[in-house]
Amino acid sequence: MIGRMRERVVAACDGASKGNPGPAAWAWVVADDAEVPARWEAGPLGRATNNVAELTALERLLAATDPGVPLEVRMDSQYAMKAVTTWLPGWKRNGWKTAAGKPVANQELVVRIDELLAGREVEFRYVPAHQVDGDPLNDFADRAASQAASVQEAAGSALGSPKPPPAPDTPSAGGPRRRTGGAKPARAGKAASSSRTIKAKFPGRCVCGRAYAAGEQIAKNAQGWGHPECREAAAG
Repeated sequence: MIGRMRERVVAACDGASKGNPGPAAWAWVVADDAEVPARWEAGPLGRATNNVAELTALERLLAATDPGVPLEVRMDSQYAMKAVTTWLPGWKRNGWKTAAGKPVANQELVVRIDELLAGREVEFRYVPAHQVDGDPLNDFADRAASQAASVQEAAGSALGSPKPPPAPDTPSAGGPRRRTGGAKPARAGKAASSSRTIKAKFPGRCVCGRAYAAGEQIAKNAQGWGHPECREAAAG
């Protein structure tokens, strides 16, 4: 646990899924007073979705930090952040049903996070993922989750693990950027269906802030293309 002498703890958490669903993992990192990664942990989830990985990362971070110390959580997942800051109150009022009357996805994780948030001061801060000169804590958590998802092994500072390597799709300053269009445009006169999914032709980024890989199933949403479950979650 973090000592109570600290006035505020700054941390980040992230999840990864190679295929969505596919080999998945979670990770969190806590910074020192200079906001340099000081303590971190990552763990495998087997086969799971990005959303499960993101929520698990937040749950593990909250469980690993002192509830008596104010906490700032940096995340690149709009889904996970909105789930606990925006949608959760309505879900509880509706008996854990969405506005459409459907069961809330990943309810057990959301309930557990709600319990861990009770009575503590937590500030959520959204940070875009995979940006040149982006947030270093979020980048660290992203890399740790990605590595754990790939190898399906636990890692962390308590285990003496080396820092996670750079992600292969992280852009470098001045270097070429990957195309982020994601899906092949629909042919003229033929609108894309709002319910179907297709395989992404190129890597891209979902509205939730997480990247998706070429060949991964994606679906059309109000702002472009992204993970099918993020489109469904936003409807709640």
